[in-house]
Amino acid sequence: MRSPQDDRLEPESPGSGGITYVTRHNTADADAQLRLLIDNVRDYAILTLDLEGRVASWNAGAERIKGYRAEESLGQHFSRFYPAEDVARGKPQAELELVTREGRFEEEGWRLRKDGSRFWASVVITALRDEQGTLRGFGKVTRDFTERKLAQERLLQSEERFRLLIESIQDYAIYMLDPEGRVSTWNAGAERIKNYRAEEILGQYFGRFYPPEDVARGKPQRALQVAAEEGRFEEEAWRIRKDGSRFWASVVITALYDPQGTLRGFAKVTRDFTQHKQTQERRELEMLRDAVLARDEFLSVASHELKTPLTPLQLKLTSLLRVVENHPEATLPVGRLVRDLDVARRQVRKLADLIEDLLDVSRISMGQLRLDRTPMDLTALAREVVVRYTPQALQAGSTVNLEAPAPLPGNWDRVRMEQVLTNLLTNALKYGAGKPIRVHVRMDSGLALLTVQDEGIGIAPEHQPRVFDRFVRAVSERNYGGLGLGLFITQQIVEAHGGIVQVRSTLGQGSAFTVLLPSGLDAKLD
Repeated sequence: MRSPQDDRLEPESPGSGGITYVTRHNTADADAQLRLLIDNVRDYAILTLDLEGRVASWNAGAERIKGYRAEESLGQHFSRFYPAEDVARGKPQAELELVTREGRFEEEGWRLRKDGSRFWASVVITALRDEQGTLRGFGKVTRDFTERKLAQERLLQSEERFRLLIESIQDYAIYMLDPEGRVSTWNAGAERIKNYRAEEILGQYFGRFYPPEDVARGKPQRALQVAAEEGRFEEEAWRIRKDGSRFWASVVITALYDPQGTLRGFAKVTRDFTQHKQTQERRELEMLRDAVLARDEFLSVASHELKTPLTPLQLKLTSLLRVVENHPEATLPVGRLVRDLDVARRQVRKLADLIEDLLDVSRISMGQLRLDRTPMDLTALAREVVVRYTPQALQAGSTVNLEAPAPLPGNWDRVRMEQVLTNLLTNALKYGAGKPIRVHVRMDSGLALLTVQDEGIGIAPEHQPRVFDRFVRAVSERNYGGLGLGLFITQQIVEAHGGIVQVRSTLGQGSAFTVLLPSGLDAKLD
């Protein structure tokens, strides 16, 4: 026969953190190993209780979790680990009675440490019976789940705050749909925008928010299909309120999948953009009206500008023709002939320049402005242009002073840069007639700077933001002439080179246009 000392308790079947014990005859070594294992487990408080609930064994995990040393706990009733209110209700004894009847008890609840602090415990109590079925005591396994409990509470609090936030938002209709498109949640913003109360709409198919023609075309279902396949559906379109009125909506539908990839439903966010759309439509109408006015003004100005060189050209050619017709054998004075032909040549050149400007605008609009970059000296080019326009400047009562201390090499389109210089200089001569004009070329911080400054009439502050727009003239009086294209073309050429052009102007004191260009010396030539 086995002696009582050879009867040992071992687990009968695994549980959720619990241990059911039956008797078995073990060797001394196996018993010692099992005892060593239990004593050294630190993540679980593993203890045994006698039939009255007094502590009979105590492991290292029990000491770490509950704070008592073994000598402080052995022989003590296990109710000391329960909050006072649980002890008053007889909870510890009720648990032992339940274990005696059913063999096992499991719960999560608050327990006490030695210092009186509470921790959230996962507890399993198991009845310990011998081979004859006699109750010998109880096995108790406790784990500290305080951190998990706190994390769950923080998550619940976060979810509750998020739910309250969503429900209180007024500017967005935020609600959920089940996989079939039925409304499952409804916030205050949805009620305000769509006019349905939650009890009127929960469980209803969301297609009721779509105009009848969209429903007939199956648009609601297609929106869910796109969201399910691509993760997201977004659009702006008309939607319907409860009273049948329409509003312009910005809509985003997002598919919601669980970790296993199963579609759980959709999140839908709608915003009323009716006012935004009306504002946009008004702006578009205003832009269209402005475009029509600009077109009419341009046609009027263009007609005048194109007619201006044609009239003297026609008069001179007609005069020469009549002289030849009336005196077919006479010899025409060379001086008069040269003067008339020179007038005709200048007017033809002016007409050609106007047409070329219009062609440049067309090229820019179609993205066909091309650059032919070659090594060049910006200082030398500025000197050539200034010399060419000196007679015109003198005729206008102006002087043009060039400040260019040194050569300024770079890779630019020479023809286009000449066009920039010409546009800025003729603009200065037009609005600064009778006053000195300064052209300054220099290198600054790795950029080529070209400045053309006059002391003329200047540009009003309200006109300066649009001075580089097409068909815009800083001064609208007809006596200044021009199609309003020179500065627009200048800006486009400069930006095509990777530079910028700026204006500083004071009304009545003149204007300064500054071009900043990268040298392009390291750029690949076109």
